[in-house]
This record gives sequence, structure tokens and C-alpha cells, in this order.
Amino acid sequence: MPKEKILQLQEKSKGFSAEDIIRLAYQEFGRKLTFATSLGEEDQVITDMISRVAPDIEIFTLDTGRLFQQSYDLFDKTQKRYPRLRFKIYYPNTQTVEAMVQEKGINLFYDSIENRKQCCNVRKVEPLRRALSNSDAWIVGLRRQQAVTRATLEHFEWDEANSKIKINPLAEWSLEDVHRYIQQHNLDVSPLHAEGFVSIGCAPCTRAVQPGEDIRAGRWWWEQPEQKECGLHNNPKWKGNQK
Repeated sequence: MPKEKILQLQEKSKGFSAEDIIRLAYQEFGRKLTFATSLGEEDQVITDMISRVAPDIEIFTLDTGRLFQQSYDLFDKTQKRYPRLRFKIYYPNTQTVEAMVQEKGINLFYDSIENRKQCCNVRKVEPLRRALSNSDAWIVGLRRQQAVTRATLEHFEWDEANSKIKINPLAEWSLEDVHRYIQQHNLDVSPLHAEGFVSIGCAPCTRAVQPGEDIRAGRWWWEQPEQKECGLHNNPKWKGNQK
């Protein structure tokens, strides 16, 4: 069923704008649709679009406990700007975080890729599963130009890890497209962007991007580009045994 449904949506959405894709997604999934925001520039764009074309879509974010203060300030500002929208915050399991830190240290993610992925799983992946538990589909702010791991994104895809349909309204947008929309609609964005931060995640795992570097260079900079996913947005190809 997912493959056929996704192919239908891909066909139906050909030539659609990002707003049209969000509107179509809401028509198809209604209250079973949710939007995950990490408060990046792309997500601020989608939040604004949702406020215009489908304000009943729930919007959630994951508070890992290691975010920049600027991210908390931006979330507060965004909630106040869009009082009609439904925002929700999910947190990691306290006992699991405590056990992980006690065993491997507060900054375990610097010691190995395995540790970093464990931390991402505890602080992001498990809360995401709870956030998606009552949804059939979710919207995200991914773009093909963001990373080699995202080069084949489609507007509608199957998320194998969560058994949901994933929707990428900005898949083909460039960073210039994102900035143009932000300027046109006077959107609030993190002040960290002006300091060279392009992709903003947890504070210990995010740095500013230097001139000439890839836009994802500031995330987990000690790892190879093909490893730079936290488990939220793996992008497997279609497999013949999907149903």
C-alpha cells in the first residue's frame, strides 16, 4: 500500500509548489499528518506555509536537552507569532539519558561514531517515534542540496524506519530559494545563521561553516559526509519487497 499511495501522490503533485504539496498532504491525511520542526530556516518557511494553507496541522519539535539557547528563544518567538498553530515539544526519556551519561560520559558523542549514534537515538530517534505514533505521514524541511545523503529526495517518500509516509515540500529548493522566502515574508530565524551556522542541531555537535565548506560541514564535523545523519532522516531506496 505505501508504494502505490506514494506513487499516486508523486504523480498528482507534479508541478506543485511547496504550498500546494502541503495542502495536498493535509487533504490526504488530515489530523493524521504532523510536521517536525528543528527551527532551521527551512522549517521556519514550512511553519509559515502551514499557517497560510493548513493551520490545523500539528507542529512538533524535539528538545534533546543540548540545544542552543537561541533555539529555545526562536521557538518561543515562533509560538507567539502563530497563536493559531498547535505546537508540541517531545523530550527524551530521563532514565535512559541518565544511564547513558553515567556509563559513557556527558560528551560521549566525541569518542566514537557508535556513541554519537547512541546519543542521537536516545535524544532524537526514540522521542520522534513517540511523536509520530498517532500519525500516518509527516512533513520535514529536507532539501536535496543539503547533503549527499539527501540527493535523491522526492516530495513523497516511504520512511522505512518509522513506517510512515514522509513529505518533503522543499525537496528541490535551493538555499537561495529559502532565503528569498524568508526575506519576502519577514520570518524569524535563529541569529546563529548570521554567524555562519547553516544547519543547527545540538550545541556540542554544531559549529559554524567556514567559507568554501559544504553546508553540512558544521554538523558532526569529525565524521565523514556519508555518515552525517542522526537516524531521523535515513533515505533508503525502494526495495522490491516493500508492500
